[in-house]
Amino acid sequence: MTRYLALDVGEERIGVAISDELGMLARPLTVLARVAGPSSFHELAEIIRREGVTRIVVGLPLREDRTAGKQVASTEAYVRGLSEHVQTPIVYWDERYSTDRARDILRETSRRNRPARDDLDAVAAAVILQDYIDSGAEEQT
Repeated sequence: MTRYLALDVGEERIGVAISDELGMLARPLTVLARVAGPSSFHELAEIIRREGVTRIVVGLPLREDRTAGKQVASTEAYVRGLSEHVQTPIVYWDERYSTDRARDILRETSRRNRPARDDLDAVAAAVILQDYIDSGAEEQT
């Protein structure tokens, strides 16, 4: 079984997506609040345990020119904290355009003109995860 979990780490929220048991299809799972302290780490550790996650894919918010900005440092800081609470391997994945693609997906599937921010964060995590799966990156490691 190969099961991936993806995170779209923002300043206030963390979009979470999960793959099917074969590691082929991603779907939005939930959105967690990003607050000081270990509460979101504990929530993620429980999801990882319960779902049998074998790899965590974290969206890396690179700039257009592929350089790291302020948000990359924030994401990496969050991942350092998470790695103290889970033993599951963690990889980074370029997340440029994932939010725009998630917004397009929600517009196509929603009757609302503007999707809820929580929906957007979880769908963005699913976009990141599906990109990772489709790339075959796991097979190359």
